[in-house]
Amino acid sequence: MTTTEAASAAQPVRAALVGIQHVGLTVTDVEASAAWYQRVLGLRRQFDEPHHRSDKGGHSIVLGTDDMAFNLGLDHHPGNGGEGFDPVRTGLDHLCLQVASLDQLHAWTARLDAEGVAHSGVYPMEGMPISLLTFRDPDGIQLELIAFHS
Repeated sequence: MTTTEAASAAQPVRAALVGIQHVGLTVTDVEASAAWYQRVLGLRRQFDEPHHRSDKGGHSIVLGTDDMAFNLGLDHHPGNGGEGFDPVRTGLDHLCLQVASLDQLHAWTARLDAEGVAHSGVYPMEGMPISLLTFRDPDGIQLELIAFHS
């Protein structure tokens, strides 16, 4: 054992998270959803991949920011019967993404309007220093954009 290995072994490594790398959403039509997320959220298509270690097949289209700090996997599962999203079932309720400022949150309303995407408009959360903007993807998955008040 080297000195470095001995020093590392003597100090326990703290388990810590550093951020969200990606979120995977099961959708009914991966190509249509990919086009929507690219158009509406400005994500870029990064790569396509088969579902690894799955005996049922399927694949994902992975979209993300240019720096790949955030990625979104749109998953096709052959067993999906096309039933709609339901936030009250066990699983995903909604996906919330943060924007840099309240001004940017308001800019998103104009972008969503231009894309024909129905939304809530910007509204403050009572008793909290944040405002939200909510809307839904083609499968009805609720998306939220949040800005902290400065």
